[in-house]
Amino acid sequence: MTDSNRPSAEEIILYEKDPKTKIATMTLNRPEYMNAPTAAARLRYADLIHAANIDDDVKVLVIRGAGDNLGTGADIAEVMEFHDAPTPGPRLSELRLTEDQVTYPPKNTYRYGGILGQYYASTQGGTRCLQDFKKISILEVKGYCYGWHFYQAADADLVVSSDDALFGHPAFRYIGWAPRMWTWAQTMGLRKFQEMVFTGRPFSAKEMYDCNFLNSVVSRDELEAEVQKYALACSRTRPTDAVYMQKVFFEMYKQYQGEYMGSMMTGLFESIGNVAQPDADDLMLDEDVVAGGIPNAVRDNDDQFPPEWRLSRRGRNKTK
Repeated sequence: MTDSNRPSAEEIILYEKDPKTKIATMTLNRPEYMNAPTAAARLRYADLIHAANIDDDVKVLVIRGAGDNLGTGADIAEVMEFHDAPTPGPRLSELRLTEDQVTYPPKNTYRYGGILGQYYASTQGGTRCLQDFKKISILEVKGYCYGWHFYQAADADLVVSSDDALFGHPAFRYIGWAPRMWTWAQTMGLRKFQEMVFTGRPFSAKEMYDCNFLNSVVSRDELEAEVQKYALACSRTRPTDAVYMQKVFFEMYKQYQGEYMGSMMTGLFESIGNVAQPDADDLMLDEDVVAGGIPNAVRDNDDQFPPEWRLSRRGRNKTK
C-alpha cells in the first residue's frame, strides 16, 4: 500500500500475456473501490499499452475489471486531494515530474488547469491511450461502465458487454462534459448521445447495442467465454503486420473525423470550467461536496431523477 493507504499502481493494474496466442490481458483490480484507477495507475495503464504496442508477443489486448463491475471512473477523491494539496508535488507526479525539476503555474492562471486538461488529451496521460494502439483492443464490460472506464469503451476496437451493464458518466450531472465526448457522439450517434449528456441518465447494454456502440451483449455467465471467442478469432485472422496496417487505416479515418481535435476541445472546456456558475442548488464539484463525500452528494442528487434514469442500481430499484 502507498502512504495514502491506496493500493500501488502494480496492485491496481494487473497484466499478463500468452505468447502462444499473442493475447495479453489487463485487469483493473480494485473491486472494493469500483476499480477506480489512481493517477499512478493510469500512468501504468498508459505505459503497459505502449509496451504492448511494441511487443511482438502481443496482437490482441483484452481489458477487464475484477469483481462485479468494470468500474465507475477515476479516483475523484484523489483528484481533489491533488488540487487542494499545499504544494504542487502531487499534481506534478501525474505529469511524471517533481518540484525539484519545475515550478508549476499558480492556481489563478489558465495554465494551471490547461496543462492537465491537454495532458489527458494525449496518449501518455492514461485517458486516451488506446487511440494510438496499433494492435486489437477488446473491452469486457459488466455492471457499471462510468467515467474513465466509459472513456476506454469509447476508444477500444471491440466492446463485449454483459446484459446488466450500465453506461454513462456521472460528470454530466455535476460538471457537464467529459474528455471523450467527440468520440461518444461519433460512436453512439448524435441524437442518442445528446440525450445522455442533457439528461445525465445512464444507458443500458441493450440501448448501447441498438445504437451500434457494442459488438455483443450476453448474459453475465457467458461474458468471459464470449470475450475469449472474440480474442481468439482476432489473434488467428491476419498477421500482426496486417493488423498494424489495418489500425493505421482506422486511425487515419478517425483523425479525418477529428477525434484528436475533439480531445483538445474537451481539454479546453475542463481548463476553463471554473467560469461556469451554478443555478440555485445545482450539484457542483466543490469543497463542500468533497468534504461531505462525493458518492453521497451524487447519490442525493440522483434522487431528483426518475428511478429508471438514476445512476446507481440501488437508486434505480427504489420506487417513486
